[in-house]
Amino acid sequence: MPQKYRIRPDFKEDPSFKRLTDHNHTAVHIPTDIYDGSTIVLNELNWTEALEEVFKKNREDDPTLLWQVFGSATGLARYYPASPWMDARKTPSKIDLYDVRRRPWYIQGAASPKDMLILVDASGSVSGLTLKLIRTSVSEMLETLSDDDYVNVVYFNTRVKKTACFDHLVQANVRNKKVLKDAVQNITAKGITNYTKGFEFAFEQLSATNVSRANCNKIIMLFTDGGEERAQAILDKYNADKKVRIFTFSVGQHNYDKGPIQWMACSNKGYFYEIPSIGAIRINTQEYLDVLGRPMVLAGKKAKHVQWTNVYLDALELGLVITGTLPVFNRTKTIDDRNGENQLILGVMAIDVSLDDIKKLTPRFTIGPNGYYFAIDPNGYVLLHPNLQPKNPKFQEPVTLDFLDAELENDIKVEIRRMMIDGETGEHTIHTLVKTQDERYIDRGVRTYTWAPVNGTDYSLALVLPKYSEHFIQAKLGDDMKQAMCEYSTSMETIQLDRFDEYGYTYIAPREYCKELKLSLNNTQFLLDFNQYIDRNTPDACESFFHLTHLRGLDGIVARFVATDGGITRVYPRSAGEEWTENPETYESSFYKRTLDNEIYIFTHVDCVILDDGGFLLMSNQDEYITLIGQFFGEVDPVLMINLVNTSLYSYNKTYDYQSVCDPEKDSKAAAGPRSVFVPTIADLLSIGWWASNIPDAMFKESCITEQTQYFFDNDERSYSGVLDCGNCSRMYRAEKLPNTNLVFLITDAKATCLSCDPRPLRQAEQPSEGPDPCELAQNPRYRKGPDVCFDNNENVRNNHTCAFVQRILLETALLVRFCSWPLSISVWFQSALGFLLLFKTLSAACSSTLIHT
Repeated sequence: MPQKYRIRPDFKEDPSFKRLTDHNHTAVHIPTDIYDGSTIVLNELNWTEALEEVFKKNREDDPTLLWQVFGSATGLARYYPASPWMDARKTPSKIDLYDVRRRPWYIQGAASPKDMLILVDASGSVSGLTLKLIRTSVSEMLETLSDDDYVNVVYFNTRVKKTACFDHLVQANVRNKKVLKDAVQNITAKGITNYTKGFEFAFEQLSATNVSRANCNKIIMLFTDGGEERAQAILDKYNADKKVRIFTFSVGQHNYDKGPIQWMACSNKGYFYEIPSIGAIRINTQEYLDVLGRPMVLAGKKAKHVQWTNVYLDALELGLVITGTLPVFNRTKTIDDRNGENQLILGVMAIDVSLDDIKKLTPRFTIGPNGYYFAIDPNGYVLLHPNLQPKNPKFQEPVTLDFLDAELENDIKVEIRRMMIDGETGEHTIHTLVKTQDERYIDRGVRTYTWAPVNGTDYSLALVLPKYSEHFIQAKLGDDMKQAMCEYSTSMETIQLDRFDEYGYTYIAPREYCKELKLSLNNTQFLLDFNQYIDRNTPDACESFFHLTHLRGLDGIVARFVATDGGITRVYPRSAGEEWTENPETYESSFYKRTLDNEIYIFTHVDCVILDDGGFLLMSNQDEYITLIGQFFGEVDPVLMINLVNTSLYSYNKTYDYQSVCDPEKDSKAAAGPRSVFVPTIADLLSIGWWASNIPDAMFKESCITEQTQYFFDNDERSYSGVLDCGNCSRMYRAEKLPNTNLVFLITDAKATCLSCDPRPLRQAEQPSEGPDPCELAQNPRYRKGPDVCFDNNENVRNNHTCAFVQRILLETALLVRFCSWPLSISVWFQSALGFLLLFKTLSAACSSTLIHT
């Protein structure tokens, strides 16, 4: 585009979007591998410009609207408000890998769910560069699938073999796709091609009814270098009704006849593609979505319903979001007008809803520190859950945390999850294990789960309350409050900074106590602002606010403190308060939340004590142990700790964190022989390691699984004793739980008296893990629910559109006129989508009504 026609937006910092924006314009993003001067792109820039006024009107109707986006099937994305795609202030060397067609919301909105069997030709002719291109192509194909899809990859010559351990189609989630990607790299080529064997196996996989599937589009993707066989007999036998679409890919540069594999696709409602080099992989492995979108176009209004996505990280740094999507169809007449309307999906409309905005609608401080809301989608993945805290900053990877992985699983929670997915309403009070916020301990608690579906969405919302949070005090700031304040003998000056020596150091949680009170993470500044606010707004009240008994020191006591639900923490003496490291927000403090679930004294790590209920060393009379206070005892004396577990003093629970990040595995390519050819993936070519130098370290991390083991007291027995037999020596020990505490007093022969036992440490801390065996998980998949409607086939889909290369008809003036009707329909849709927030707020209030006001 000539420079003189370029718009110069007036960007300003926008607190709602946490970046620079301009609400007078839209902006456009075009993938780096698409020529931005092509006729198709210029044409789409032209007709999508009409959306700018629609987006502005939507924003006027609802100022809380966030990103509004139209993603085109050609890769163009128009979004509002305008904002620099690359923020040079934050990531000056960021590499742009974004393609709207690869985003979770676009994939879910552009086609119905898929059952896909990827069939790889591994005959001897498929070797060298061709095989490497196939491996990369399959990996890219897997990236076009979402958690609503099911997939498997097999390879064949005269026999069919599984690439991974999966016996059937599996859910296309992040972990299963990684297993398949890794397995594809191990495919070797030999023998001759037998398409009949390959297709027979593929049809059997797609027809299996005793396993979980998407139960919608059925697809076979064949990657081969070509051949003379059409496999017509086997295709006629298994696919006479054409219910399975076949897409074929001719990979590599060769002189083989492409006619037979092109016929396979054209005769089975599929499409034929050529991938001669690595540059053709990305575009050709995603074009099939256009074909799958045609039944939706023909369904018309039946397909025009809002779909809500799983949780994912916004590409423009808005954080965790969910997105409402609606497909956009081209219903104009074809040029020759013989075949009626077009059957092309133009793209997907989307609006984002930030999880932070939804959280603001929940009554956080009336449900107590251990009460919380969560919601799940039809896959059982959570949003809003307090344990949903992804550590990976890369927006390309979806955020999927199953409810049973967010909490400690038991049979009742499995049933609650199933009922929520099915849209049922219910309530259940259970005894359950609760992992502490710092993930070091496990407590036993009683929780009441109350759940109901969110109308107009596929989500289900739940409220979780401990018994002690079923009541809360609802106070009114009036004469009664002022009178209550006057009854205290200690005046408001007790929380003045200059009185900390006398009354202790006071922390106040950074909450929005009053809308007019400015929040600050600086405790000193927040206290000053708080005091000034009270003085201004309660002039007729006496100066009293609250009273805490003067905390006088005793020998051996380093500090005393009082923490409250209201967010006030007072530490005495002042010197101890100045070194206080606990979170001033009591609702986020692990010791405070643990105390509520235990009717005993909870001891945390100070310079004394013995072993606590998590197995951590708190006190010892051995000088060499003093520096180890606070460590897990399994690393200090592993032999003894193992014995304490074996005698049931301690039990343990192993949990996996699927949201962790780790350093990438170093995979040396130098070990290959001098004649081997390394074909990089698309990610390799654009690797930030090749180009960038100023990107934060977190961007070089990779998503990974970590495991951690929490230990806890398993029963109410108080006394334990035993002998550690190490063969040529032994050690006696006795353990006694201290009444009304979370401590155990341990007496044992010195470790130095017997060193024959295996001294390998017992790990408790988080460490990298392979996670549960994906093959075992695939054999017993968790319950999920597929879509209520499916657009997978239509007898009116024109065959000539499935054979020729997908050409998008140049949109003429008539098409532009056609889109003059967009503003009304899109505005109506946005209003209904925004109703989700209102529905959520209503349901939150309904759940909150289960609380008993006192």
